[in-house]
Amino acid sequence: MISILRNRFPQAQLIEVTDVSGGCGAMFDINVVAPEFKGLNTVKQHRIINEALKEEIKDMHGLRIRTSIPQS
Repeated sequence: MISILRNRFPQAQLIEVTDVSGGCGAMFDINVVAPEFKGLNTVKQHRIINEALKEEIKDMHGLRIRTSIPQS
């Protein structure tokens, strides 16, 4: 997932993907800090993440997404 997000957000300052399922790989916490989100509301930012990971999401039980824009 990290490589997919790095390709989608090449200018990202931070991309974190953490398995929070206790090891079964069904629940993930994703944090992306990228300038590509500038001017987009939170819902649109999360939709971009969901679209980038649409194939991977099919096998997940849950997903928590946090997105933000780098501070100047």
